[in-house]
Amino acid sequence: MLNCVVIGAGIAGLSSGIALHKAGHRPIIYEAHGAPSDGIGGFLTVAVNGFDALETLGLKGPARHLGFSTPLMSMYLGSNGRHLADFDYGGSLPDGTTARTMTRSELYAMLRDEAGQRGIGIVYDKRLTAVEESHDAVTAVFHDGTTARGDLVVGADGLNSRVRTLIDPTSPPPRNIPLLNTCGIVPAGALPPGLMDVETGRMKMVFGKRCFYCYMQDPDGSTWWFANPLEHSSEDPATLDPGARKAWLTKLVAGDRTVMADIVTATEDIIRPYTTSDFPSIPRWQRGRLVVVGDAAHAASPSSGQGASMAIEDAVTLGRSLQGLEPDSIPEALARYENERRTRAESVVEWGRRNAAPKIRGQFKRIFADLVLPVVFRGIARKSEDNFDWVYRHHIEWDAANSGVS
Repeated sequence: MLNCVVIGAGIAGLSSGIALHKAGHRPIIYEAHGAPSDGIGGFLTVAVNGFDALETLGLKGPARHLGFSTPLMSMYLGSNGRHLADFDYGGSLPDGTTARTMTRSELYAMLRDEAGQRGIGIVYDKRLTAVEESHDAVTAVFHDGTTARGDLVVGADGLNSRVRTLIDPTSPPPRNIPLLNTCGIVPAGALPPGLMDVETGRMKMVFGKRCFYCYMQDPDGSTWWFANPLEHSSEDPATLDPGARKAWLTKLVAGDRTVMADIVTATEDIIRPYTTSDFPSIPRWQRGRLVVVGDAAHAASPSSGQGASMAIEDAVTLGRSLQGLEPDSIPEALARYENERRTRAESVVEWGRRNAAPKIRGQFKRIFADLVLPVVFRGIARKSEDNFDWVYRHHIEWDAANSGVS
C-alpha cells in the first residue's frame, strides 16, 4: 500500500484520491484554501468519455443525477439568425448516458462526499511550498511549516501548479487565449413565457457580432448560459460592479437576432469575467515520485468541453498504473501514466484551441467569417460523426493495469 500525498481538492484531486484508493493505496488530499468550495464557480459539462471514466470509479450512478442531459448542440450566426449546423455532444453510452451539464459545485460535492465515504482524508489550509525528496520517500512542505510524508506526491493543483514547477522549473507558463469567460443561470419563471427559442437540453451556440455565447434550458425551466467576449485592453470587465457588468454584456449581445439580451438582463448573478488559458505542452508530467494530473498537466480551452472529463480520465489512468505496485516501482509507473495520457491530452488541448479560434472575431474578421462559417459548418456536418470518436469513445480498461492497453 502506497501513502499518496495529493495536492489540491478540486475535481482532479478528488478523482485522483478516489482512483488511488480503488487501486489499494492510502491517499490524503491537501487543499490550499481554508474550507470546502461548495457553491463556488459556474457550470460545466461532463461528456460521455468522462462518464465512462466515472463508471470505472463506481461513480456514474451518482453523477447521472446531477444537472441535466445536454446531448445536442446547434450553431447559429447572431447577425442574421442563420442556422449553421446541428451536432450530437458525443452521442451516448450503451446504457443511454449522455453528456450532462451541471454546476461545478454539484460535481465537486459528489466527489468530496464519495471520498469521505471511502475514508479518504481532506486537510484544508495547506498550501504547498516545497517538496523534499529522498531515495525512498517524498515530503510535502506547506506554508505553515507543517509537512506530509508519503511515497509519492500527486499535483492536482491546477493551472498555476506548484508541483509542475517542482518537477521541471523550465515548464512554460499557461498560454493566453484572448477570450473572457462568464456565465449565469436564470431561474424558472424569470423570463417571459414563450421567449426561449430552443428545446430543453439543446445548447444553442451563437457566433454573435461582438461575443460568442451559448444558452440552454433545463427540464425545470431554468436557463443556463455562458459567454466568451473578446478580451479588450481598453477595459477590464472583471473590475466592473454587478450592475455595470450586466450593462456591458447586454450591450455586447443586444445587436444579435437572439434572446440573449433578455437572458442577460434577467440574470441576477453574473460570474465575474475571467481570462482563459491552456497549455500546448509541458516538458514533463512526472519526475521520480512527483506527478501532475488535470489542468496542472494539460489545461484545455473551455471550448473543448473536456476539462472535467480529462481530469477524471487522468485519475483513472494514474490509479490503474499504480495498482498493486510497491514503492520501488513508482517512477516507472508514473512514466507509463504519462506515456499513456500525453498524446491524447495534447490533442484535446489543440482541438479546444481550434474550437476557440472562430470565436475570436474583430469587426472585419467577423464580416468575413459570417460569409465563410456556413460553408465550413456544412462541411463539418457532412462528415461522419465517427470523426469525433477519438474524443468521446475513449475507454480506459482498469483490468489492463500495467499493460499499456487503453
